[in-house]
This record gives sequence, C-alpha cells and structure tokens, in this order.
Amino acid sequence: MRITRAVVPSLFTILNIFSGFRSIIHTSQGDYVLAAWFIILAAIFDMLDGIMARVTKSSSDFGVELDSLSDVVSFGAAPSFLVYQIYLRNLEGWGMLISSLPMIFGALRLARFNVQLIGYDKDFFKGLPIPAMAITVASFVLQFIDDTGRLSKLAESLLPIMIVILSLLMISSIKYDTIPKFSKRGIKQHPLRFTVGIIGITVILATRGDALFAFFVFFVSTGPIRFMIQFFQQSAHPSDKEAEEKDSEITSVDI
Repeated sequence: MRITRAVVPSLFTILNIFSGFRSIIHTSQGDYVLAAWFIILAAIFDMLDGIMARVTKSSSDFGVELDSLSDVVSFGAAPSFLVYQIYLRNLEGWGMLISSLPMIFGALRLARFNVQLIGYDKDFFKGLPIPAMAITVASFVLQFIDDTGRLSKLAESLLPIMIVILSLLMISSIKYDTIPKFSKRGIKQHPLRFTVGIIGITVILATRGDALFAFFVFFVSTGPIRFMIQFFQQSAHPSDKEAEEKDSEITSVDI
C-alpha cells in the first residue's frame, strides 16, 4: 500500500474523532471535567489537521468528508451527551430535545458546508463553526462546574438557553471569520484577526484556561454584532444596497 502525504492530516483527524470518543466515555462515567477537556483536545487536533493539509499541500475531498464525519462525533455527539448528562436530563423530554440540538444542527451545518465548498481556502464561515460551538459548551462546563461535579444554579438556568442559541447560530447565514494563514501575506491581509488571536491566546495561557469561555463568548458574539451593524447600515442607506445589487447584476451579465 502506498503512503501519501494525505495520510499526515488524516492522522490528526483520526486523533480528533478518538478524542471525541474519549469524551463520550468520560461523560458516561460522570467525569465531566475530563470529558470537556477531551472536546477541547479534539478541537486542537481539528485545527492541526487543517494546518498540516496546507503545509503538505494535500487538501482533498476525502479529507473534507473525513473531517466532517469526525466533527459530528467530537463536536456534535460528545457535547450533546455532555450537557444531557450534566443537567438537561433532569428536564426529561425537553432536556433530551434541547441536548440533541448541537448534534443535529451541527450535522446540518456540516452538510451545508460540504455542498457549498468551493476551494479549500475560505475567508469566512457561513454560520457558527461547529468546533467553536463545542469549545464554548466545554469551556462553559469547566467554568461553572463545582467540586461535586455539578453546575451552579445560575449555570443550570443558562445552559438550555445557551444551547438553543449556539445551535441556531450554526445553521444561520451569519458570517464568522476564519483563522487566516500564518504567513506574511496572511498577517498583512488580516492584521486585526492576528492581533485579537494573539491577545486571546496570551490571556488564556496567562489565566491557565480560565479566560477560555470568555474568549469564545466574545467570538460567538462577533457574528450577530457584525450582522446587526450591517443591517442598520443598509437600513440607513438603502440606496447603497440597491447600487451594490445593481452592480452585481451588471457584473454577472458581463461575465
């Protein structure tokens, strides 16, 4: 059997799905802290497989499909099972329905992503990326879980609302920035993204992970905030929007 460069990123994808499986096991054993950390570890492997695909120039349709299948397990099933076991099972039928949303809506988002994918380099995501949703959930658990393995009363009341909002954001059309390439060209094209990313990583490391949830709340909020700003700008200047649409129509006709 011939071993190609495409094996390298695929190995990280396999580590991603294995981490998701480990998270499910630890959740079933009641070790919610470790389960949350394995979701975060899966996200690290998910990021590394993309980096290795670019470094080895081995991006492929197979890699995209394998990555999406892994994401459904690590960032869909694992966080859904985690929030169900840690609290939402107490809400019986409603709890089961709400806890299933990250997995179901995450699968829908990934399916939409795959059929709309044109090229492997993207400047933005349409809808909240499923790894960001999963890390937000995992860091929420780590932030508010107590020594007895239970969430605080405030966290229990916020959890269902947060799950619904995050799930809806995944299947929305709201734009989210991608991680730019770590190169001179990438830094020049997106200096603000790099600055915010470096500041965020520094603060997270300095606080030993305590700022992780706050950072991802900030990231999740950037999509709706930008959407609202653009909406009000277009409402205040409808002529500009009509001009843009007209220019777009003219361009499409010329092509």
